[in-house]
Amino acid sequence: MSSTFAHYQGPASLPSDYAIVSRYAAAHPNHVEDEDVIESDDENDSFSSEHHSGARSPRRQSFPAEYYLRRPTIMVGDAPAMHGRQSSHMSEHTPLLPAPDVPRMVEPHDPHPQHTSMNIFWEELNVLTRYALPVYGTHLLEYSLVMASVISIGHLSTTALAAITLGSMTASVSGFSVIQGFTSALDTMLPSAWTSDEPKLVGLWSQRMAVVMAALCVPILAVWLNAEALLIGLKQEPEVAQLAALYLRWVSFGLPAYAFNCVSRRYFQSQGLFAVPTRIIFIVAPINALLNYALVWGPEPIRLGFIGAPLATAISFNLVSLASILYGVFYVPKTAWYPFSRRMFTSLGILVQLGLGGVGQTASEWWAWELVGLAASLLGPVTLATQSVLLVSASTTFQAPFSLGVAASVRIGNLLGERNARRAGIAANTSIFMALCLSSLFSAMFLIFRNKWAYLFNDDPEVVKLVASILPLVALFQVFDGTSAVTAGIFRSRGKQFTSALLNLSAYYVIGIPFGVWLTFSRGLQLYGLWIGLTVSLVYCAVFSTWMSVRADWHREVRKVQERLSEGSKRNSVRRHGDDDLEASH
Repeated sequence: MSSTFAHYQGPASLPSDYAIVSRYAAAHPNHVEDEDVIESDDENDSFSSEHHSGARSPRRQSFPAEYYLRRPTIMVGDAPAMHGRQSSHMSEHTPLLPAPDVPRMVEPHDPHPQHTSMNIFWEELNVLTRYALPVYGTHLLEYSLVMASVISIGHLSTTALAAITLGSMTASVSGFSVIQGFTSALDTMLPSAWTSDEPKLVGLWSQRMAVVMAALCVPILAVWLNAEALLIGLKQEPEVAQLAALYLRWVSFGLPAYAFNCVSRRYFQSQGLFAVPTRIIFIVAPINALLNYALVWGPEPIRLGFIGAPLATAISFNLVSLASILYGVFYVPKTAWYPFSRRMFTSLGILVQLGLGGVGQTASEWWAWELVGLAASLLGPVTLATQSVLLVSASTTFQAPFSLGVAASVRIGNLLGERNARRAGIAANTSIFMALCLSSLFSAMFLIFRNKWAYLFNDDPEVVKLVASILPLVALFQVFDGTSAVTAGIFRSRGKQFTSALLNLSAYYVIGIPFGVWLTFSRGLQLYGLWIGLTVSLVYCAVFSTWMSVRADWHREVRKVQERLSEGSKRNSVRRHGDDDLEASH
């Protein structure tokens, strides 16, 4: 889907904040936190010990800061252990002093045998909920940046609504989906880097991705600025194509900010900083709504009509970026930050390789939705407007399972970095269960309000009637869509973007879209046929991705993560020693 109707997420969100823990630690200078006991199976004990022998700093933990501040003691078995280093936990590898400015997260686990899988399930349910709620708030508020444009334009005219739909489709296919796909490489690299012995790799990999994004924006802008000729060449109505190209030209002012936000979001999320984006977007969202009203419907001196909506969106993207930079510079601890250097231009091939797999995972699905939108545009303005309403509706509810997928990706990545295979597997299964519960809730909502839903977006009686008739199918679609969103997050945490890409390609381009197009044009089912095809795609995708996630070998995933981190550490060490030798020779 498009950025405007982005099925896979709202425009760039970015998350946050261990600052409260740092302030707490500063207020208690003599307080030394307890080292977390990392739960590991016998298979991993020797590996963990061997790795620690060369550790440079204690690993960061992934549990939320709020949980830490509410727990003055750590339960060891049935006995509480007071904060401070306990002799029972000390070994030859235990640092004598804590790493400065590193907030310690307390893992909710009991190393004793009575700590069953069901206990861990409830603990991970709690952790994932704590992670996902602020992400959901962020994405929902960010999605309001786009929703405000759709609602304001939708009430101008049906042609204007069709144009903004077409423009957003083009933006998604040629730009937003590619950016999202490439930056998904950070979902693999950053969470495990944060809980490794070198947390500064989080900053270094983020800088490298920023370099990749800067290069990627150039061809995207070239396409957007020449969109009218391309759309007319695709047999779109000239009036709709002209307005869609106008939308792209104005929203392009927000493209660099969109790319920056995608990188920044993952930089903060990998550290468990999930509160800041919600605060930022809570401020920007009402500004965006006011801008949309003023620039589209406002008084004559500032009213711009159609172009006011994309301009308001672009301004809002940039406001989010600016606020994020300011917060990151002044309030976030520098534990994960890597000083700017020439190294940010190295090892870009790893990100490009993972990024291309991410494009296959993310963009293949986005492109499938845009092809469906393109097919809907051939059925007339009413059908295209109906498709717009359905996409926005499904995308809005999708923010919840998508946010859960983000939380699962971060949580599992952190646990893999900590070499905690058992808990990572249970966290993955827990996230799938939560996705089914969320999706069932949204399905019920669509069924209950199907006859009135379309009035939120458009007053055309034909559009309202068509939306009401298709919403029951959209309700069924929700269950498999939500499950696929979470399993995609699990795949990203494992570095399986390419596998997910193959699954999406077969689901949409081999099965779903051909079947839906056949139903639409050969069997005369119109828009119903397209949504039946989409639903079949997601049934296939959800079933197989769930099966592969449940049957994953998490011990093997731990070893793969450590190999990636060790490779990155070796490369940095070689370059660092090379620079030292060069300076010594001078």
